[in-house]
Amino acid sequence: MTLKNDNQPWYKERWPWFLMAGPGIVIVAGFITLWLAVVSNDGLVTDDYYKQGLSVNQSLQRDQKAGSLGLHGDVMRSGLSLRLLLNAESDAAFPSEITLKLAHPTRAGQDQLVKMTLEGQGFYSGKLATEVSGRWLVSIEDPAAQWRLQGEWQADSVEPLRLTARSGK
Repeated sequence: MTLKNDNQPWYKERWPWFLMAGPGIVIVAGFITLWLAVVSNDGLVTDDYYKQGLSVNQSLQRDQKAGSLGLHGDVMRSGLSLRLLLNAESDAAFPSEITLKLAHPTRAGQDQLVKMTLEGQGFYSGKLATEVSGRWLVSIEDPAAQWRLQGEWQADSVEPLRLTARSGK
């Protein structure tokens, strides 16, 4: 019977390398995950979250004001062009310009502010800066920030978006 010579150094054996491969892969994956987290500024947490929290009551008052005026609007899109039909149950005077804000739920870098100008009889028009698709949070407000209408919009939909006043409850 012959005996095998086991005097080889450890690095010439395959089992130590096989056992070290798992932790090595995990370390490399951890560095890749860290790099992705640093470079993908998702914007999920804003820098001024405390100030935004303090302004919640003012926002609710604007929603209630829109409700008391009986405001509602329909937003329609054709390419980059937007049209808004604003209606009121009361005899509220419509401003000559309205700000429409498109906020992406997870990527603040894609948010857009669109200046909508009055064309007459409650019709406003404006243009998007870039093409949009997917889900968006939409709000319109008057220049004096007295009232606000909000809604969720699926930009790929052919149906117009109905904006209504949210209850302050």
